[in-house]
Amino acid sequence: MRSLYYHTLSGLFILFLLAGCATVPGDKVGEQVAPILPGHELTDSELLNVSIRVFHPGELPRNSDDRIGLSPEIREAEARFAPIHLKHTLQRTGYWGAVRVVPDDDIGSEVLVRGKIEFSDGESVALNVEVTDARNVLWFRRIYKETAKSEEHYGTEPEREDTFQDLFNSIANDLALHRNRLSLSEIEEIRQVAALKYGHSMAPDAFSDYLGTTSNGKLFVQRLPAEHDPMVDRVEAVKIRDDMLVDAINDYYDIYYHDLWEPYANWRKYRQEEVSTLRTLEREALTKQILGITAIVGAIALGGSADFETAVRTQPLQELMIAGGAYSMYSGFQTRQESKINQDAIAELGVSFTAEAEPLIVEVDGETIRLTGSAEQQYANWRSMLKQIYARETGLVPQTDTQPVVAP
Repeated sequence: MRSLYYHTLSGLFILFLLAGCATVPGDKVGEQVAPILPGHELTDSELLNVSIRVFHPGELPRNSDDRIGLSPEIREAEARFAPIHLKHTLQRTGYWGAVRVVPDDDIGSEVLVRGKIEFSDGESVALNVEVTDARNVLWFRRIYKETAKSEEHYGTEPEREDTFQDLFNSIANDLALHRNRLSLSEIEEIRQVAALKYGHSMAPDAFSDYLGTTSNGKLFVQRLPAEHDPMVDRVEAVKIRDDMLVDAINDYYDIYYHDLWEPYANWRKYRQEEVSTLRTLEREALTKQILGITAIVGAIALGGSADFETAVRTQPLQELMIAGGAYSMYSGFQTRQESKINQDAIAELGVSFTAEAEPLIVEVDGETIRLTGSAEQQYANWRSMLKQIYARETGLVPQTDTQPVVAP
């Protein structure tokens, strides 16, 4: 019986240690990460344009307790917020040309950044980031994670300092490091391949001979169009219109980002506070319940003692231990009920956040674009319209979207 008592106690203690341990995937970023800056101002020939696709929102935690206060609507907002703030972080470094957020893959992108939210609960975040260039060369793929300190929720500033700024600076630094490994000829090749890929998306037949591909899928310039080729000039004119729409979309994204900043910052700050309180209450409740169960098991062990005289003599103690254990378990239950109040408060914060983060509508060249779940479709429709414009100007028959089909 005594061994039963000690085994029960040790088992409950292990349970206590394991309770509430959430796993955040990825590589933890450093603290006070400073952005890498170029030693001199780069010329236009050294700059590459960057397209950041709206992130994939990922999945909410499977554990119902970990999902408290989270919602698909919040994740959708975060999937737009993160790439927009990354855009502003990259723009400040001086390494890049135009940095834009795009609703879908940008065929003409020189550098394309894709991301997925692996974890986000207001206190910790993990972003899975993949970067490729126009040649289909993978620069890197990495999961970045950071857990915010309480003080990091204060002193933030839109476009400059986020709660998880160390994470965004780490992504920007990795991009800068990979860009710095490129020679000027490689930078020029990336720009040429991007332009030819865009032309191929407009007129596959006319641009099919310009690009080649290696056995591992890397694109390269097989030959360049003739100088002042009218077909190329028309594609460039269409690309300018496309960039104008993407710039208009980015104006919208920036408005959305600034409108989102305060409610999102408050949601993360208050949710961390609520989660911290929740954990404290859960820990107190678990401790009380463990002590209660331990006391009851101990009383049973005394009562089942092989020494009948000892069992009789400790009868009052056994009754006291059982009563005290029952009260402790009840007290733990009451504490858990109190934690439920905090869970509800977290959920209410999520509902309030969703109400304040309603998307806006913007007019672009007479087209109404609503950047919600249908923004990607709106962007796809715009690309289809561009093909119609190009077809009218060139007399070519418009074709459906295709990737470059090139011979090895």
